[in-house]
Amino acid sequence: MKVTREQATLNRDRVLDVAARLFRERGFDGIGVADLMKSAGLTHGGFYGQFGSKEALMAETCTRSFDSALQTWTKVGAQASGNPLAAVMQGYLSKQHRDNPGAGCVIASLGAETTRHGSSLRRSATHGARALLDLLTSFAPGRSKAVKRERAVVACASMVGALILARAVDDEALSDEILQAVVTALPGASTR
Repeated sequence: MKVTREQATLNRDRVLDVAARLFRERGFDGIGVADLMKSAGLTHGGFYGQFGSKEALMAETCTRSFDSALQTWTKVGAQASGNPLAAVMQGYLSKQHRDNPGAGCVIASLGAETTRHGSSLRRSATHGARALLDLLTSFAPGRSKAVKRERAVVACASMVGALILARAVDDEALSDEILQAVVTALPGASTR
């Protein structure tokens, strides 16, 4: 049976959504194409009609994940009552984000793995990181663009590092302490 163009688009979106979640939960090498397609409720054979390779799918899910983060951070910043950088950091460094890697930050979940894959995936990560850093720069306090940019880079790197460390430890109190310490320690990020 021939699939309509609309259905093909819906199927492709479903594969991208499922892949983005499963890659963040299991890693790029933690799930194969057959299991990924099965999780999406589709046949393995349909994969190559939609994507040229698993690497192409990885790059596209990375782009989609960054785009989603950018939309979320933009909304959080716009709704902040005062300090948009603090609002973004508090949401990012929350227990909910820590405990749900499948719906969370692609860099915190897959950053180290990204370095071991091809140029299309790294290009996607570079483009996404630049967009997030540009947004954080607009949120950061400071009198000059250079100071704002430096604070944005420090905030982003600190958030990602804190989330990775908080997920790595098996002591919930220590994990909570790590998240909270980064929110309160960064200049311009804390609401206190």
